[in-house]
Amino acid sequence: MFDRETQVVDCRHGMGLGRGGGLAQRGTLSETGRSDVIAIAMSPGRRHITKPVCEITYGMRREEIQVSVLVLNTGSGIPDTNMGSGTFGISPEEVAQISRHKLAVIHTGNVRDHVIKKVRNILEQVNVPAIIVCQTPVDFEDFAMAGVKTRLVKPKDKDIVTKGKVMEIVTGITRGESCSREKLNELVKAVKTTMKSLDVRSV
Repeated sequence: MFDRETQVVDCRHGMGLGRGGGLAQRGTLSETGRSDVIAIAMSPGRRHITKPVCEITYGMRREEIQVSVLVLNTGSGIPDTNMGSGTFGISPEEVAQISRHKLAVIHTGNVRDHVIKKVRNILEQVNVPAIIVCQTPVDFEDFAMAGVKTRLVKPKDKDIVTKGKVMEIVTGITRGESCSREKLNELVKAVKTTMKSLDVRSV
């Protein structure tokens, strides 16, 4: 008998930018056997590189957390298209894919305003608790001021725009660079604590 938990990962849902095989391409979903956690990555491109997502996914799976990975089809660029070049959006199919899971780990970048708007856009459409992973320093109050429900700071009732709620925030994880063991441990702890509070059975 092996002292490990087997995980079956269906890799990938779609062809994305092409036949990616094991590569995390735009518009793809790799789904594990049990829909506990989904890691959401921005589309790969010049500014949004999914490298840390692979590492944090591996780190969570090593701790026997069942985690799927979704790379958004239009996840790169600026959240409001009238602000400049690039686009960000989430399709009805992606909303359905995220909604099947009990917890979302959303990986964004280093522009504070973009991080908040992207998280708000996702949580406006999915009623799933979320852990935010980003490079820029943000806190619960930043999200609450934008109408995002959070575990520690509640927006005014009239300002709430999201269905989902931010449960934890892990900052200092740089896109396109390796994730340090300390930050990986911080994320795994946040995921396990949140899953336990949600009574998810894989912990």
